[in-house]
Amino acid sequence: MILTVVIASLAYVTPPEVAFSRLLPAAPALAAAMWPVLPTVLLGTVCLLLMIGLSLVFPGLGTWWTAAGIVAVTVAAAYGSHIRLQREQTLLQVRLVADAAQQVVLSPMPRRFGGVEIEALYLAAAAEASIGGDFYEVVDTKYGVRLLIGDVRGKGLPAVGTAAAMVNAFREAAYDEADLVKIARRLEASSTRYNAAFPTEGVMERFATALLAEIPHGGGSIGILNCGHPPPLLLNRGEIRALEPTVPSPLLNLAELIGDHYSIDTFDFAAGDLLLFYTDGVAEARDRDGEFFSVPAWLRRQPQGHPGELLNALHHDLLRYSKGRLDDDIAALAVRLDAPTEPLAGRRDQPA
Repeated sequence: MILTVVIASLAYVTPPEVAFSRLLPAAPALAAAMWPVLPTVLLGTVCLLLMIGLSLVFPGLGTWWTAAGIVAVTVAAAYGSHIRLQREQTLLQVRLVADAAQQVVLSPMPRRFGGVEIEALYLAAAAEASIGGDFYEVVDTKYGVRLLIGDVRGKGLPAVGTAAAMVNAFREAAYDEADLVKIARRLEASSTRYNAAFPTEGVMERFATALLAEIPHGGGSIGILNCGHPPPLLLNRGEIRALEPTVPSPLLNLAELIGDHYSIDTFDFAAGDLLLFYTDGVAEARDRDGEFFSVPAWLRRQPQGHPGELLNALHHDLLRYSKGRLDDDIAALAVRLDAPTEPLAGRRDQPA
């Protein structure tokens, strides 16, 4: 509308041979990018009336040619506005479906399981996406607090489907199986079945790294089964320790090729200790010069505070370090043991 007034004013105060009035068709064309159909048509009508009014003041402006241009542009702009609104509605529906998918794969979890505080962070690399190939889950069972974090190779819907299959398998197996090895085999079986049902890529293209952990009720230790995943970092009174596996376990969906010999390592985990689990998207974030983000060096500078504060700082520093350009999905869990936990305190409802 402002553009219309400016063009009409210039056409009125300048000599007729300058012919600013010929710019009037630009107003409805620009309006189509922002306005609905009816306001766009109304603006085109206003431009047409202004052109007719200018022709009464300045005969010989080529009124009919300009008026025909205004009408044609207004009709095209109205159609363009209609198409834009349809696409925006479709995009809104897609985003709603993506949000629903995120709630299924990465459902909200309690921030505390007895004396165990847990916070989660998720950032999808794909533009306009809510979820990608990284996944995590935490449940409280009779065996202790069990958690899963992993990363499916690749991005997009195939990675999301594989991640959903593994998370759903973990939600069932974590309550039923007595040890992490059996849970890992359930995840392997679920991943294999899913990839066999949707064979869009080779088996080597659908593998996943994953890490399973179990914190017994009462604390004091943590059991970890690492399937090729970045080792978690333990922050204890300012000291950083990477909880590396003694014997690496095979990546998921590769058992048929390299076997399913899984091993569990047990580490000390005392009250006040803070654990950071993360996917390789965190460590592979790059700055403008191509340097990788050093997670241990970053964690060493952080206070041993609340898990939520730690992940807020990680979120902020990752985006600042990479200038907002993430090349991979990012998932992280921060876990702190406050005090001995009571069995099944703060647990989720077990599946029927």
